[in-house]
Amino acid sequence: MSRGGLIATMLLAGCASAEEPVEDAPPPVYEGVTTRSLDRNLVQVEARMEGVRDAAEIAAYTRCAAALFALSRGHGFARHLRTNVKEKGGVWTADAVYTISPTLPRGSRVIDARVEAATCKENGIPTV
Repeated sequence: MSRGGLIATMLLAGCASAEEPVEDAPPPVYEGVTTRSLDRNLVQVEARMEGVRDAAEIAAYTRCAAALFALSRGHGFARHLRTNVKEKGGVWTADAVYTISPTLPRGSRVIDARVEAATCKENGIPTV
């Protein structure tokens, strides 16, 4: 290894050991969700959160609401169609649309409502 490469390696190693442990971020704040039937088997979910680390967290919140909506209508499944996520001043909003159905729908973004509701409960994500 060249002298320059050795110095660079030592500097990188020094940086790695000087890192301080990252504190856990506070849990996200679930500020509410609204579900609205757009058609017989189509539901729109609007959610609002703060303290979100990434868009996946608010998307999970909409999935939880869609799962509960499907179950409340006697359906066992939902299929994700789209989610639009925005962040402004630390407040995240999501507008998602799902189809719901009593039988397993086609597609790769299918949600088993009972399994999803249990996962939401396990992870502390509200379903209402």
